[in-house]
Amino acid sequence: MMFDPEQLGQPKQELAALLKELRKRAGLTGDRLARRCNMSQSKISRIENGKVQPSLLDLERILRAVVAPPEVIEEVVALARLANTEWQDLRSLRRRGLEKKQTELAALESSSTEFRFFLLSMITGLLSTPEYIRASLAHSPADVTKTIARKLERQEVLYDTKKRFTFILTEQAVRWPLLPPAAMAMQIDRLASLTHLANVKLGVIPIAGYKPMAPMDTFTIYDDTLATVENTTGVVILRDPRDIEMHLELFSTLEGYALFGDEARALLAEWSAACRS
Repeated sequence: MMFDPEQLGQPKQELAALLKELRKRAGLTGDRLARRCNMSQSKISRIENGKVQPSLLDLERILRAVVAPPEVIEEVVALARLANTEWQDLRSLRRRGLEKKQTELAALESSSTEFRFFLLSMITGLLSTPEYIRASLAHSPADVTKTIARKLERQEVLYDTKKRFTFILTEQAVRWPLLPPAAMAMQIDRLASLTHLANVKLGVIPIAGYKPMAPMDTFTIYDDTLATVENTTGVVILRDPRDIEMHLELFSTLEGYALFGDEARALLAEWSAACRS
């Protein structure tokens, strides 16, 4: 099944309709299917009406109960993956107001306890100085005053010791000259200072050395339940457990390439000094 961002959301209804059709083809009432699947009849009804997104376990039980053939199982799995994927394009986000996206992120950060950030080409707002945040929004046609304020407010979450953060930044992300040299030095110094927070693990991946896995995107994993993948035109939001697991495995590999603690601070100090020289 081809990925079409404009049609994300449609697979939810297609999946619901297909599951309902499979039940009817099997000659089962909603109540009989519910008993076979050890679910409530109301849950089966909500799944078939598209009001509840079935988990992978739900789908496995339903497909087994209706004796679905392999080609149908493949179609259902593909639809389920798309139904658990959301696309937010940058143009729409700008129309809504970028500060609204900051409010959504703050809510997500409030409800999550473990965060994994892989930063390929830029420094994320949680780690940024005000100057860096302002520069990162410089090309937005809208007034970004509220967005900057919300980004700075969100940084308070780093000091919540009940939450754990792991940030992995490539050398490019740290050193890309988004600001004049003196301001970039201050930004790099801020990264070094955050490595001292007990609940923050911040690592950097130097360009030197052999690293056989090449990451393609910036991504964030919230707990083990949701991942966001960023590109130039927007954000893909992934909720399918298979996609989450894939990103967890990639993050683990990238973490193995990174330097932490004193080694990271020494490298950051070197890069900061290079900006000041």
